Amino acid sequence: MKLNSIGLSADKSELLSKELNILLANFQRYYQNLRGIHWNIKGKRFFDLHVKFEELYTEANLKVDLIAERILTLGGVPLHTFEDYSANSNVPVGKNITKDEEAIRLIVDSLKELLIIERRILDASDDANDEGTNSMMSDFITEQEKTVWMMKAWLAEEI
Repeated sequence: MKLNSIGLSADKSELLSKELNILLANFQRYYQNLRGIHWNIKGKRFFDLHVKFEELYTEANLKVDLIAERILTLGGVPLHTFEDYSANSNVPVGKNITKDEEAIRLIVDSLKELLIIERRILDASDDANDEGTNSMMSDFITEQEKTVWMMKAWLAEEI
């Protein structure tokens, strides 16, 4: 088995890079959705939600960078065009969302898609003995599950 410069299987690292690129594309769409709802939210909850959405898009932007850097660490090339992001993303597109509940549902639906991808990557990184990717996915999953719980509580819905 050929190993890359960080001691992982080159073949498994290549597959992980591809999966991480899918996650990257989906995170970019999630980030853009958060920017859009941050800018366009209206109503009595504007002040609270405007701040919360900024917090979420700032965190998403940091994760985008972490994902891209992990792809590079594994020897891959991160996707970096809107065309690539659109072609590789399942996160729903939120366009002209101004209502609070619709915005929160978009976040929950987006995080659900991200969590599916992250769990798939977690399984693959475990198989590849890639603790760096494994740790990153575990951290992402833990944080996003909590965010889903909080958003569902805001909506007064069960998990």
